[in-house]
Amino acid sequence: MARVTNPGFTPEVTTFSIIAAASFCHMLNDIMQSLLTSLYPLLKANYALDFGQIGLLTFAFQVTASLLQPAVGVATDKWPMPFSLPAAMLSTCTGLITLAYAHSFPVLVLGACLIGVGSAIFHPEASRVARVASGGRHGLAQSFFQVGGNTGTAIGPLLAAFIVIPRGQEVLSWFSIIALTGFAILSWVSIWYSRHRRSAAGKRPVSRELPLPRNKVLMTLAVLVVLTATKNAYLASISSYFTFFTIEKFGVSVQNAQILLFLFLGASAAGVFFGGPIGDRFGSRVVIWFSILGVIPFALILPYANLLWTAVLVVVIGFIFSSAFSAIVVFAQELVPGRVGLIAGMFFGFAFGFGGIGAAVLGVFADRQGIEFVYQICSYLPLLGLLTVLLPQLPGRRI
Repeated sequence: MARVTNPGFTPEVTTFSIIAAASFCHMLNDIMQSLLTSLYPLLKANYALDFGQIGLLTFAFQVTASLLQPAVGVATDKWPMPFSLPAAMLSTCTGLITLAYAHSFPVLVLGACLIGVGSAIFHPEASRVARVASGGRHGLAQSFFQVGGNTGTAIGPLLAAFIVIPRGQEVLSWFSIIALTGFAILSWVSIWYSRHRRSAAGKRPVSRELPLPRNKVLMTLAVLVVLTATKNAYLASISSYFTFFTIEKFGVSVQNAQILLFLFLGASAAGVFFGGPIGDRFGSRVVIWFSILGVIPFALILPYANLLWTAVLVVVIGFIFSSAFSAIVVFAQELVPGRVGLIAGMFFGFAFGFGGIGAAVLGVFADRQGIEFVYQICSYLPLLGLLTVLLPQLPGRRI
């Protein structure tokens, strides 16, 4: 457990308060990010966008984050930058204000990129802070941190449905208050992290010795990357196009479609929360097996379900599929010890990047073949989860 020698800092209290603060700011960060995808129906109408352009917006946001996050992770492994966290909030805030007053599609893309930059800076360093404050319970800390993000992603569509869509695009600027709140909290977290680093300056650094032969480590990382790519391409198909799918197939209103999306995102948050502690208890590999393989039958059924069963299935899919992410990150961090920033940046980056690429490609198919065809294709993506059989057992793990 992290120990801080400064007066007024109690290690036990500070540890959990820091994890909670990182998780809360993750929620604020992802509320602002999820507003972008939640506003796609409004932006589509305001700017006469086609599905290809909708996909490009997702691509701009997620690939910006994807390309920068591993680089930020490598840099902060070598030169930790605690005060980059509040700076990330300012970038996201600027992106939201840009979206609020955009006058053309290129300006929308610029706003999406600024949000992506904020995400790229925030995730690797915030994930490191959560791990430092974990006291060795890495799965719990990572899931607690991640559930904040999933909660924010779930709340965003509701805020869009009941605040932004009825009042107009300019209302996005109101959410700068959220960014300033996050800026203040992350400034405090950054001070704590700086003090922690000074107090730990004389301690032996974490060993970077690989637990498995180098080739096996690289093969396992490749499998984890494919699993992450598959999972996030599928989840991007729901977060980007599910509202259009339900509106077109079932004739529901935009607000009701956003509520269905909220059910999926809320279930995803619950899955992330429970996935971490279960991984601490039974091993990350067990959680990955359950999550990636368990979702297959439900994903195959979804495109052919009626409205009631669609609502049920997206809850089940969201819970099961999302439980894997914390386990994948922890498994990879144990596989490559001492590279917390690189692994967090790489996997959070791949999460955004493959989601963005998937959204862009699926947007082209949606324009040409229809939105229902997209979901029929996506139902087969989880079958790539059969690659989980290639994940090795790490030394010191029972399973």
